[in-house]
Amino acid sequence: QVTLVESGGGLVQTGGSLRLSCAVSGRNSRNYVLGWFRQAAGKEREFVAAITWSGVTTYYADSVKGRFTISRDNNKNAAYLQMTGLRPEDTALYSCGADEALVIITTQWRHVSYWGQGTQVTVSS
Repeated sequence: QVTLVESGGGLVQTGGSLRLSCAVSGRNSRNYVLGWFRQAAGKEREFVAAITWSGVTTYYADSVKGRFTISRDNNKNAAYLQMTGLRPEDTALYSCGADEALVIITTQWRHVSYWGQGTQVTVSS
């Protein structure tokens, strides 16, 4: 069992920055691939970014490449999403997910094993 708790969301103006955090706990949680996902009002959840257990390899959705950076600190049992150059279309509920399989995180979010409750990000124009 893995527990994920997100924090760091808020209201920011276009072009601003936010840093989301995901506190991870549970047995063998450091072995899981971690991902960030988002769901805008009236839309389906979508993949944003992923990071392998070692933190060496990262993946991003095309819509956030060059603006968002995912990282993790296994000593602190946490993952982060640094968001810069925020746009109104980035407004969504951002959730952290964990799974043993990278392919699940990056392409099959419906099958992700563990989810946090999410943190709201709102970007004003």
